[in-house]
Amino acid sequence: MSAEIVRPLFGVVGSPIGHSKSPLLHRAAYAALGFDAEYDVTEVGSGGLGGYLSSSPAHRRGVSVTMPLKTEAWLASSTRDRAAELTGAVNTLVGSVSDGLHTPRGANTDVGGIVGAVRGAGRPEARDVLVVGAGATAASAVVAASDLGARRLTIAARSAERAAGVAGLARSLGLETTVVGLEGAATVSADLVVSTLPGGADVPEPALASFGEGALLLDVAYSPWPSAFVTAGLQGGAVVVHGLSMLVHQAARQVRLFAAVEDATWKDVGEHVTVAMFDAVGMPASGIVTALD
Repeated sequence: MSAEIVRPLFGVVGSPIGHSKSPLLHRAAYAALGFDAEYDVTEVGSGGLGGYLSSSPAHRRGVSVTMPLKTEAWLASSTRDRAAELTGAVNTLVGSVSDGLHTPRGANTDVGGIVGAVRGAGRPEARDVLVVGAGATAASAVVAASDLGARRLTIAARSAERAAGVAGLARSLGLETTVVGLEGAATVSADLVVSTLPGGADVPEPALASFGEGALLLDVAYSPWPSAFVTAGLQGGAVVVHGLSMLVHQAARQVRLFAAVEDATWKDVGEHVTVAMFDAVGMPASGIVTALD
């Protein structure tokens, strides 16, 4: 009697998790790749990641990590990629056939997700960048700005203390960095604006006046939609990129890690897989939004 073949298992953890689009994206990507695997959803609150990992079955080979677990995932990682080391956050844990998730490798695909969303909208680089917010995603935006060739960076945030940490990261990457209050965003001239504020955040009206015609605006929040920044950007003539674009691009990087797709293979299939993921969420592959509906 032959042994039963067990399909590799992946999933997403965090809290709240019911709204996650990760299952939709990953399942679309696996189908496009011809990768026979499962992807599930598990509610895991703060402090619960260690127990989740230790109780995971051997065929669970990877997990996507959302808030509030990205720092816990960083601590649980046996090794980390460059983006994870720089930001102090891990959103992807990759296991092995022999060990499951007991000694996972950690990665931060949010950085590549931001870079992919910007380049997917037709902007291969950025020189003057405004990052709104000072949390974990802001740190990823700073590293992404550096990877896009930025020279000058402004951080607009409510908390000067939290902004100082993100500014320190930016300066360590060689970026000429300025910190302003949230209202000070209106005084900043930038060719790329990345808002990392949570969806539905209360934004003071003066902070919304800085979006000139032709600037690229990426708001990483996609629910509720549209945000105040998106509305102001469209009204001001900015090119607006939906937050789902970042989500797709970061998930595509997770798929490459989970399915162990080699670089040469991804060159052949990557566009096909990424377009399938955009189709799954009803978005054009550019991620560009032209109206508020």
